[in-house]
Amino acid sequence: MSKAIKQPVRQIQNLCIFCVFGLGLLTAGCGSLPKESAEAQSGKPERGNQAPAVDVAIAQTNFLSPQAEYIGNTAPFRIVSVRSQVEGRLIALNLDIGDTVQRGKIISQLDDTLLVTALKQAEAELATSESEVARAKTQVSNARAQVETARLELVQAQEDSRRLTQLYKEGAIAQQNTQQAQTKAKTAAQALRAAIEQVRTEKQAVAAAQGRVFAQKAAVSAAVERRSYARLISPITGVVIEKVTEPGNLLQPGSEVLKVGDFSRVKVVAQVSELELAKIQVGQSVEVKLDAFPEQKIIGRVSRISPTADTTARLIPVEIVMANNGGKIGSGLLARVSFNTQTKQRVVVPEIAISGQNKQATLENGNSTLFVIEKTGNKTTVKQRPVSLGKISNGKIEILSGLEPGEKYIVRSSQPLKDGAVVKLSMLSEK
Repeated sequence: MSKAIKQPVRQIQNLCIFCVFGLGLLTAGCGSLPKESAEAQSGKPERGNQAPAVDVAIAQTNFLSPQAEYIGNTAPFRIVSVRSQVEGRLIALNLDIGDTVQRGKIISQLDDTLLVTALKQAEAELATSESEVARAKTQVSNARAQVETARLELVQAQEDSRRLTQLYKEGAIAQQNTQQAQTKAKTAAQALRAAIEQVRTEKQAVAAAQGRVFAQKAAVSAAVERRSYARLISPITGVVIEKVTEPGNLLQPGSEVLKVGDFSRVKVVAQVSELELAKIQVGQSVEVKLDAFPEQKIIGRVSRISPTADTTARLIPVEIVMANNGGKIGSGLLARVSFNTQTKQRVVVPEIAISGQNKQATLENGNSTLFVIEKTGNKTTVKQRPVSLGKISNGKIEILSGLEPGEKYIVRSSQPLKDGAVVKLSMLSEK
């Protein structure tokens, strides 16, 4: 075989050997993949003495389910509308929105010219009525004097009648004189009865005059009261929240001048679902958060539950009243209301922190274990601790006993743990 032919043949042989060798490596590599994948999935460390990494959390008390928040707006505990009770022109109003007023303070003044005139007229009529009473009493005194005179005349006439009758019987005088004496006695008796009746009539006149005096005194008191309405007085201590009119305007009875809000306490009305109504009662504590004061947690109380629900949305207005120390809380602020309908906060941990293969059986039994962190010298070790379980919701579970707030427990580990095992804390661990 010539040299030119041997060279290509040798190249072909080398190529075949390379292909066979490469195919062997590929086959060996493919055969090793399942083994390496299993080792990676098993979580075995590359070195047998390496401590497993664990995620650690600090036990805290909380509600198992998040508390529902209801939105409302702050409002004064009460709002009083200051209105005019009489007709008059407003001549003074020195308050503006935001000004503080005290109870009993004069806040505005109306023109009281007509009211003063009416008062003077009522007082004049009262004086007239009182003079009528005085005259009627004088007439009573005169009538009583006439009664005394008539009584004396009657006594005298009766005495004369008896004396003359005796003389007539003795034959000393004529019968005519006796009859005249008797007639005079009867006349005197009638005069006495008339005088007594006149006294009664005059007393009735006095009583009528006194009644007019009493009525006129009431009219004077009413006129004095109406005159006092020319000064508008704040009925409560509060802050002016609305100014309706200005000086110079003519006011009619019932015309509104301004509104005063009582901010000593603040109320919030939240629309609560009918499904939550059974858990809410008057006097219950409520947590209120204001966006205007995010760092401040306010506790209020349910003061009123409306008996009427919205027939469309099935929502019931619930009124919450809270203290307003310092008067910082104004009206119209956004409030977030949380009703503490759950009875008690407990230690809550993620469900994955509970040990055991059969979680469902563990939950039904109510007992399980979890791992807590302990310090052994310079090493961090774990200890398996039995715990009593409560309710479970949203991937979290209540710990009734066995774990106290503030203790550190294992949430997850890079490999199965044993009691007393040395571990290292991951970067996700709570400090």
